[in-house]
Amino acid sequence: QVLLVESGGELVQAGGSLRLSCVVSIGNSRRVFNTYTMGWFRQAPGKDREFVGHVDTNDRTVYPDSVKGRFSISKDIDKNTIYLQMNNLKPGDTAVYYCAAGLGGADARWYDYWGPGTQVTVSS
Repeated sequence: QVLLVESGGELVQAGGSLRLSCVVSIGNSRRVFNTYTMGWFRQAPGKDREFVGHVDTNDRTVYPDSVKGRFSISKDIDKNTIYLQMNNLKPGDTAVYYCAAGLGGADARWYDYWGPGTQVTVSS
């Protein structure tokens, strides 16, 4: 059983930065990070769920072109937390952001566990 809870979403101006957190509600997060790829997705109203990156069990990261160079994913094992650092935010980044644990990749169906999401709104 893996429980994920995102936080940090808020209203920001275009060009600003924001860091999202995803806390893994389990005693030993090392076990989670060594077992699952941790991914970030986002979904805006009326749009499909969109992959924004993952970090795998070997700490390798993957990002789509839409966020590459602006977003980065990191881990803090001692805090049982995965982060999504978002810089140079654009209005198109507005969405509910979800963290997930699973096999990894850009296809959401390969993830087994999901957090409830946190809203990010970027104003012009």
